[in-house]
Amino acid sequence: MTRSFLRDDDLAPDELITVLDLAAKLKADPYAAKPLAGPQTVATIYDKPTLRTQTSFAAGIAELGGHPMLVDGSLAGIGRRESIADVARVLGRQASVIVWRTYAQGRLEEMAAYAGVPVVNALTDDFHPCQLLADLLTVREHKGRLAGLRVAFVGDGACNMGNSWLLAGALAGMDVVIGAPAGYAPESVMFDRANEIGAATGGSATWTTDAIEAVEGADVVVTDTWVSMGREDEAKARLAVFSPYGVTEELLGHAKPDAIVMHCLPAYRGKEIAASVIDGPRSVVWDEAENRRHAQKAILAFLVQESGTP
Repeated sequence: MTRSFLRDDDLAPDELITVLDLAAKLKADPYAAKPLAGPQTVATIYDKPTLRTQTSFAAGIAELGGHPMLVDGSLAGIGRRESIADVARVLGRQASVIVWRTYAQGRLEEMAAYAGVPVVNALTDDFHPCQLLADLLTVREHKGRLAGLRVAFVGDGACNMGNSWLLAGALAGMDVVIGAPAGYAPESVMFDRANEIGAATGGSATWTTDAIEAVEGADVVVTDTWVSMGREDEAKARLAVFSPYGVTEELLGHAKPDAIVMHCLPAYRGKEIAASVIDGPRSVVWDEAENRRHAQKAILAFLVQESGTP
């Protein structure tokens, strides 16, 4: 059966740990596994701006013995010039895995339905699961564990990172608190799903409009840009709404003294996070950025093995 990674809960809790363990192994020895030797081709498509995603996948695929084939989404005209289903059928015969960074989650799901090979979500409007693998790997490196830790995600919770932290945090047995203003929290279905998972793992998912309450006693403080891709026209209004949720030294003072700070980047210093925080001693954002490569190598290796490809 072909396995894809379209959203965080496509992995079971034990599979998540397996992938993170493999990521740690591959970080310690980057060439320890060559599941894409041949080299097998991995098609990578980027419909949205990218730096970390593109570079980490290209480097990681090469380290796994494979060939990263960049497909220009604008030239392919996926969903316009040709249907997603037809593109999937073509790419599935050219590549062992398809990695796609796109807009609507439904586009990715349609690709996976017709490709016949694993499809990996490199970011959609709804989820950013590869980032969460990197984030959880980073937390585990700095904290030694995941289960039982309190994570505060502050700012715009109604985004792909908010959704993915709820699901992935629950899978890992973490207590995730979203600190966001009314109207900017994840949809209730996301909390319901996270708490359903948490019932088995010991994790939980809650929301508060009070940034201080969210951060109080947190082991991990996470934020993201307040103006996500595609919402640039809302920038002025969003800055006014989110200003109380900036991760400043003062807000961070309510977290545990050894709390770490995360941001998936790009960051806008002086807005969602203070320069003194992101560039300070509690920031682990550069470890987080590096870990994209190791985590993505692990999920690629896992999917290839589980799917029996090529």
